[in-house]
Amino acid sequence: MAAGLSLTAVAPFSPVSMIAPLAFVVGISMLKEALEDWHRFAQDMKVNSRKASVHKGDGVFGYKPWQKIQVGDVVKVEKDQFFPADLLLLSASYDDGVSYVETMNLDGETNLKVKRSLEVTLPLEDDEAFKNFTGIIKCEDPNPSLYTFIGNFEYERQVYPLDPSQILLRDSKLRNTAYVYGVVIFTGFDSKVMQNSTKSPSKRSKIEKKMDKIIYILLSLLLLISSISSIGFAVKIKLQMPDWWYMQPRNPDNDSLYNPDQPSKSGLAHLVTALILYGYLIPISLYVSIEIVKVFQARFINQDIQMYDEESGNTAQARTSNLNEELGQVDTILSDKTGTLTCNQMDFLKCSIAGTAYGVRSSEVELAAAKQMAMDLEEQDTQITNGSRYRKSAHNSWEDSRGGPEIELESVITSKGENDQKPAIKGFSFEDNKLMNGNWLKEPNTEVILLFFRILAICQTAVPELNEETGMFTYEAESPDEAAFLAAAREFGFEFCKRTQSSVFIREKYAHPGQLIER
Repeated sequence: MAAGLSLTAVAPFSPVSMIAPLAFVVGISMLKEALEDWHRFAQDMKVNSRKASVHKGDGVFGYKPWQKIQVGDVVKVEKDQFFPADLLLLSASYDDGVSYVETMNLDGETNLKVKRSLEVTLPLEDDEAFKNFTGIIKCEDPNPSLYTFIGNFEYERQVYPLDPSQILLRDSKLRNTAYVYGVVIFTGFDSKVMQNSTKSPSKRSKIEKKMDKIIYILLSLLLLISSISSIGFAVKIKLQMPDWWYMQPRNPDNDSLYNPDQPSKSGLAHLVTALILYGYLIPISLYVSIEIVKVFQARFINQDIQMYDEESGNTAQARTSNLNEELGQVDTILSDKTGTLTCNQMDFLKCSIAGTAYGVRSSEVELAAAKQMAMDLEEQDTQITNGSRYRKSAHNSWEDSRGGPEIELESVITSKGENDQKPAIKGFSFEDNKLMNGNWLKEPNTEVILLFFRILAICQTAVPELNEETGMFTYEAESPDEAAFLAAAREFGFEFCKRTQSSVFIREKYAHPGQLIER
């Protein structure tokens, strides 16, 4: 407003002195927003520039960028890769056409989802099988529903119904499966994940909102001061201008702004001048200072070594600097389960077999409770014993505040802290010699314990993968619970090693001493 008023004839100084600072302030803010938007755009372009293996014809597959994939293309996706579009699962590396998918980017779930292809497309298990592949898919129009799908697949003169268990959605990841083949149904903005995307809302921090209120107060004060000044000027022009020689213009006849017969016009002109003169009451440069501070804060966040995750190898990334001051200021948490608030990692810690509890290691909850109790004891600085008051001395003993003898106190609460070593086996933190190393054979309920271990190894939906370095099987099941159970069964001597469409195979180490039996 002040910059616009500086272009009028009543401005007390040149327009450049007002427009230049305004252009600098606005330019800095625009530049920051443009850079952050460009970085986000570059990240989106990087995603769409990923390469996917697409069937080019005659059973030959070649790589093609995501943005060039079209409906009807046959795509081959390998383990730990994201799906480039919504696909109809045709076949997988497993004989029964089963594949495991992680949908964390879609619904936040870390548990794997099972997808199964149609039996008629199971023979399409290699690149050559697609040399003469043809089929027709008739399905619903693009919609945002992630958990429903209606359609038919016409193949070899037969019509087969489709359901969500055969659909692989874009931005989900293939897990525990070497590769899958799929045909593209929806691409780009027609895919379900893009149908669910909405425009990012403009978020403002509490500091910015509070600063806006302060600016409104200052603006109101500016208008008040300028109005009082202009009213006083109009009164002076009407009543005292003929007698006050210094208020007389050089040419009163041609200068209508100082005409005693039109004091209101002179007051309005002075109001414009006052707004420009007193305009510096509003600290416009404060916005630039805050923007610069936020940019440096974002850089510090990106370079913070304490926010580096060694397991995933990822650092903190501040994609926008608008809400830096809101970090850590959580007001309300709405959660449907505990996994949302934790790392969703399960450890086999204790078990109960035939009414007998096994496992001597303390849980995280017990350790936290013990640590809190220890802190509460340390906070006490006085204690009354037998009518005498004692206070804690510098060397953690208690002495009578009236000069009596010291009383040594022995801590009855111990906590496993820094000396506690992290378990080397993921998902297995069990400690009890009664069951480890085959010692469970000496327990009175041997048959019940044997049945417990077998159930632990059999009742699951995981797929084993042999680690060539260690020679042991690893499991990435649908849920971390199953992975923890299988890791425990393996350490107890019941290793799940193979699965077929109708059978599950385990290796028993201690059921028959000296023999490794596969059942």
